[in-house]
Amino acid sequence: MNGTVTKVDELTLSGTKDGKISITTVSQPYGPKSESVASIGISLQAGAQEPDWKVHIPKANIDAVIAALTEAKKSL
Repeated sequence: MNGTVTKVDELTLSGTKDGKISITTVSQPYGPKSESVASIGISLQAGAQEPDWKVHIPKANIDAVIAALTEAKKSL
């Protein structure tokens, strides 16, 4: 992955001993002129160099993803 990563927040991953959820922004994640994204990473162990899983969400999709997660939360 190319681009500049900027940390936004880091949360404790519920249900794990020392897992983390990391939220960052990534500028030009796929090379020059690619649009910046929000990135959500899941690390099952503290100190991991890279998340075990991550998803990149384009700015245009963030509001819809938040709405869908809010609906998902209601059903949990």
